[in-house]
Amino acid sequence: MKPLFASFLLVGVALLAGCASIDTVPPTAVHQPMSVRPDSRLPAPSANGAIYQAALARPLFEDRRARHVGDIITINLVERNTATKSANASASRGSEMTGGITASSRLPLGGLNGLNIEAGADSEFTGTGSARANNAFNGTITVTVIDVYPNGNLLVSGEKMLAINQGSEFIRFSGVIDPNTVTSTNTVQSTQVADARIEYRGGGFIDQSNTMGWLQRFFLAILPF
Repeated sequence: MKPLFASFLLVGVALLAGCASIDTVPPTAVHQPMSVRPDSRLPAPSANGAIYQAALARPLFEDRRARHVGDIITINLVERNTATKSANASASRGSEMTGGITASSRLPLGGLNGLNIEAGADSEFTGTGSARANNAFNGTITVTVIDVYPNGNLLVSGEKMLAINQGSEFIRFSGVIDPNTVTSTNTVQSTQVADARIEYRGGGFIDQSNTMGWLQRFFLAILPF
């Protein structure tokens, strides 16, 4: 009996140790994949004896801006949002009823002759609610072009990971860029990116300390108060 109990105990400890692992990458909602290989180069054109080859031409004064799958571009994160919401509601209702009983003394209800009945009800409700949110995100992240749309817009995605002691921080970004908004230094403001998805997540002991345990979440879900 004791060896069997010890076996179950060891299995339980192993399962708990597996659950305690913190080296996990947090889930993401940005466009996938977050990195791609550049398109393979076209085969070299056949030599025609000319010095100038049209297939290999490149403008002398062209800016090096992202335009192909696999190119990189730097995003300047300058997000600042403020939201305020308030609501007020009130309702009241009142009712009153008055009645009397008049009966002949020869009837069984004669003893209730002259009895007055009055009833009243009042109901009142008042509710007030307000919410306010402020957030700011500043920084830079370099992402990769993962797709080029038929109209020339660029779908970009990428992440930056910072490992600090016992934890990791992930900055992720994806969105659609109009090439006309890309500057000569191959940068673009995050406020000019369509369908932008910005994430700042963490993993490790510090991140888990801010998360409610599964058993506590279970009791919180079933408790009626």
